[in-house]
Amino acid sequence: MSDLKKIKDEFFTKLKDDLDLLELNKIKSDLFGKSGLISSQFRKIGSIAESERKKFASELNIIKNELQNLIDLKINEIQNLEINKKLEKEKIDITLPERNFIRGKIHPVSQTIDEISSIFSEIGFSVEEGPDVENEYNNFTALNTPDNHPARDMHDTFYLDEKKEKLLRTHTSPVQIRTMLKDKPPFKVIAPGRTYRSDSDQTHAPMFHQVEGLHIDKNINMANLKGCLDYFIKEFFEIDKIKMRFRPSHFPFTEPSAEVDIGYEIKDGKIVIGEGDQWLEILGCGMVHPNVLKNVKVDPTKYQGYAFGIGIDRLAMLKYGINDLRAFFECDYRWLNHFGFDPLDVPTNYRGLSR
Repeated sequence: MSDLKKIKDEFFTKLKDDLDLLELNKIKSDLFGKSGLISSQFRKIGSIAESERKKFASELNIIKNELQNLIDLKINEIQNLEINKKLEKEKIDITLPERNFIRGKIHPVSQTIDEISSIFSEIGFSVEEGPDVENEYNNFTALNTPDNHPARDMHDTFYLDEKKEKLLRTHTSPVQIRTMLKDKPPFKVIAPGRTYRSDSDQTHAPMFHQVEGLHIDKNINMANLKGCLDYFIKEFFEIDKIKMRFRPSHFPFTEPSAEVDIGYEIKDGKIVIGEGDQWLEILGCGMVHPNVLKNVKVDPTKYQGYAFGIGIDRLAMLKYGINDLRAFFECDYRWLNHFGFDPLDVPTNYRGLSR
């Protein structure tokens, strides 16, 4: 018993001193660690005479609990003291007015891309993506663009090297080339994304957004193209009737080619899409040129199809009454707060694209 009393007196004396956390933890280890004094006393219980064992164990438990409680109390006191010191330094003035909570909104361009993807997914199109930095072959040559075509000039295209082999893509058609090179027909894809051209004014920007569509299969014709675009335009503008016309045009990658106009009228100073007597051009399209199919190792005698290209920014401007393209890129929160969309309003064809 004298060993127990000696341990108790020694450590009770130590614990009366002003100790820090490191010293307290050392004492705790000296007493209750694997080789600690109290732990070693417990290991002795089996070797003590049976008549003394119960009394020894009882006394040992009492001393253990007293020392443990005292150490825990000291540790809690130090921790509380440190917390109180920290709180004094980090006082919060509850009389200050609360900070404004600014909730972000979805940009109209992002919303429009989601709407377009939702519509075309309903009729079997998948979404493909590609790099903004393209090579000359995918952007021009594979798309049947002649060497002397104006689109290849530096005043139209942002080249990244002197040899004009690397460039910022001028449309998302290279995504179609990449898709056809890596897979086998049939193809039914849309490719939304950023595109770049050397142009800037109220209705043009050097960086803008396009979505291009491609449908390649057997027995595809202009009627399929017209049906696809008629469905898309009605769904996108959320109207039941649309006045639409195809005007003959020319694009290197389609033959025949057309530009699509839709009817509109002006009401109260706003453009209303529908049955008006005025015409507005919104996209270009046509049947994929046989040379394009040959360039991607697709047999034009077996497969044919249509392609179309739509300016996403232009569609957003028409649908949501935005009159200046440059506002899309100014990062003005006031503008975004007015024209933006709630993050939870995910567009679907079932509950409405733009609630």
